[in-house]
Amino acid sequence: MKSRNKVLLGVGVALFSTVLVACSTGGGGSKTSGTDKSGSAAESGVKLNADGQFPIIAEGEELTLSIMAPGMGLAEWEDMPTLQDYMETTGIKTTYVTPPNADFQTKLNLAFASDDLTDIIYAAGSSVLTSAMEIDYGSQGILVALEDYITPELMPNFSKLADEDPNLLKSITTPDGHIYSLPFVPRNGTSIWYQQPMWYNGEWLDNLDVKELPKTTEELYDLLVRFRDEDPNGNGQKDEIPLTDVELNGTRLWLMGAFGIKVKGIQEDDGKVSYTPISENYKGFLEYMNRLYKDGLLDKEVYSQSNDQKQAKGQKNQLGLFNDYYSFFTTGRTEKEAINDPLFQPLTSEFSPEAVIAGNPRLTRAAFSITHTNPSVEASLRWVDYFYSEEGARYLEQGPEGVLWENQKTKDGEEVRVYTDKVDLDDTEAFRGTITPAYGLTTPNLVVDQPQIRKSVDEAPDTTFIDWVIAETQEKMEPVAEVPFPLLYLTKEENDKVSANATDLLTYTTEMEAKFITGVTSFDEWDKYVKTIESMGVEEYVATYQAAYDRWASN
Repeated sequence: MKSRNKVLLGVGVALFSTVLVACSTGGGGSKTSGTDKSGSAAESGVKLNADGQFPIIAEGEELTLSIMAPGMGLAEWEDMPTLQDYMETTGIKTTYVTPPNADFQTKLNLAFASDDLTDIIYAAGSSVLTSAMEIDYGSQGILVALEDYITPELMPNFSKLADEDPNLLKSITTPDGHIYSLPFVPRNGTSIWYQQPMWYNGEWLDNLDVKELPKTTEELYDLLVRFRDEDPNGNGQKDEIPLTDVELNGTRLWLMGAFGIKVKGIQEDDGKVSYTPISENYKGFLEYMNRLYKDGLLDKEVYSQSNDQKQAKGQKNQLGLFNDYYSFFTTGRTEKEAINDPLFQPLTSEFSPEAVIAGNPRLTRAAFSITHTNPSVEASLRWVDYFYSEEGARYLEQGPEGVLWENQKTKDGEEVRVYTDKVDLDDTEAFRGTITPAYGLTTPNLVVDQPQIRKSVDEAPDTTFIDWVIAETQEKMEPVAEVPFPLLYLTKEENDKVSANATDLLTYTTEMEAKFITGVTSFDEWDKYVKTIESMGVEEYVATYQAAYDRWASN
């Protein structure tokens, strides 16, 4: 199992492993354009082998592609064995411009401003290569439109994913009908997580002889009372904290779900878009949380403590219900002990007879874009398509044989992957980050649960914990998870409209949420609160998202 730092750095090799593609020539200077400024591909003259075959480039042909991507600092990309091996496999030479991850946004913006672009922009992610930038630079022909190339012949693996998920192509198509970037596509056992989960303290449940987890808000209230009053940590002191969090950022989504709310903000239900912080359901959620706070069931320091302080309480066995990536990050217990800490069971209430929680769209945009300098769009897309297969994803994550791993046979004759003697078995991720770009980045590839590499040939990895986490996810989350609002693009005009309101709305609703829950503001002020939000232009705000949703739904 990975350490906490490994999980959080790359959001885990099991969750967010990724691929990196060819970047910039030499110093990143632009070269002879392979496309015109309308964004349509020009003939490169480079002959390719038949679709789906390696090498991609026909014998006697030469092609160099430059790639710009964020550097994670563990190794230079030209020294990475995976990229070196893939050059031999594909016949395509790749060069790289990899400024430090912290500087990448600035460097990318400068490259666009000066038209000093590489052929491919890799692993930027939508927070850096924003939707507005895609639309802007795509309309100018600086980013190449890719939709005509996404065919079963040229991109069989990505096309297969698009066939399996009708929302995939819709979610990467801009309002002008074009696709300017390819996504990161997680499909592993926990990819449905919208954020890190909530966990019960299993030791407390055992001490109180709790056989079934709460399924309603009232049942949860009753259990939290028992946590408060019945000394479940067994130390004879009244130091138990039934429910804790840091500014409700971890528990808000989970508990709002009991009131039919998937997210605090814009939400879509059966085609209708609403702003949840002014709904009666949200008021019911606030009243419930206020009740927990008044009755000493919600940590009084919920709005003042840091995450480290929260975890310190967990390590003193003072917490009954809390959020974290895994429960042992808070409790300090072992993975084996953490299997006794059950995942939170989504709840129902008088506001929502059916349980619901926010589900991840399982897609991140802006992982791979092609610029107008690219000499062969077809070869570039063939290059990246391999990583949208399970085989290609594993290759990207683990590299070629003989570096991170080697094949060995068990005593039963089974062929398995075993770490090579080059790898520090106490820190395998640090070595992996030096051989492949699929480390901590939003890369263009499929992610599925892969067999783990063994430390020794006849010692299978202990996957008990992660298998249990996936089983808990499948049982409790997947049946009730719904994407709050689809991943879609706003037009420039729509983006201008909502951006004018978004910050003010978020600031005000966040401030008032804390005041309602802690009792600083009475619920007698609810109508005034709603009218204040209405005066901030929320009606137009919702209408803008409704128009964007309707366009997305009809695509």
